[in-house]
Amino acid sequence: MYVAGMEYRRLGRLEHQSSVLIYGAAALSDVSQEVADRSIGEALAAGINHFDVAASYGDAELRLGAAMSRLRHQVFLATKTGERSAEAAWRQINHSLERLRTDRVDLIQLHAIGDLDELDLATAGDGALHAAIRASEEGLAGAVGITGHGDDAPATHLEALWRYPFATVLTPLNPVLARDRKYFSDYEALVEEVKRQDAGLMIIKSVAQRNWPDGADKTYTTWYQPFDQQSPITAAVSWVLSRPEVTGIATPSDVRLLPLLVRAEAERHAVPASAAEATLRGEPDYSSPFIDIPI
Repeated sequence: MYVAGMEYRRLGRLEHQSSVLIYGAAALSDVSQEVADRSIGEALAAGINHFDVAASYGDAELRLGAAMSRLRHQVFLATKTGERSAEAAWRQINHSLERLRTDRVDLIQLHAIGDLDELDLATAGDGALHAAIRASEEGLAGAVGITGHGDDAPATHLEALWRYPFATVLTPLNPVLARDRKYFSDYEALVEEVKRQDAGLMIIKSVAQRNWPDGADKTYTTWYQPFDQQSPITAAVSWVLSRPEVTGIATPSDVRLLPLLVRAEAERHAVPASAAEATLRGEPDYSSPFIDIPI
């Protein structure tokens, strides 16, 4: 499905037709309301209808909340709780609703579940999963999803789906991660279970280039060094979205990169996956962002 140049894909059994670019609202964590409003407007003009935020993203929920009176009916709204206990997660979910100025989000996600230790905490008898389920049952959230990053994320998310039928999964993928045989094998196993359960599969870290070099001037607010030239961004977006199991990719956490992602989505059909891979193989220092994840 295409509207105004943007492609939309079915978000699994939730049936929402989500834009293949998901607005990563971490980009709003430390910007003014004026900058936030301008970026939100750019996203809407491009056809983006899925916004993803988290309680831990600085002022991002507040920035979205200030625009929510005019925005809510236009977008699929997702937020996340990074708490691990049910009690703390329940408080945080309700606080997020207050900050977002809405009585309901479309998706509440367990945030940053990237290994089995985190999954065990969140799915324990007194874990955050129970607060997310309660939010869904009480009408505060439409569905429950899970997110996470790191080398163990796909395997962890597969285990998560065996424990509970999460409606969505947000997991990392890009061409350099796919070159790791174990990582990609874990990812493909996750894809099979996602398909079996008809969950929605969303992708993060699509345009990550590498970790920031030691002592580097961090010119973007992303915790990894992103690609910031059009050619590799278009190649990365084209490669990830060439995979039919992918519902969409989250845009990186810097408002300045959004226009590059929007252009990449518009131009990606002229760049087949093989050409995209060849372009990225020529990029210097292209490597996993998970070699050194900042704490």
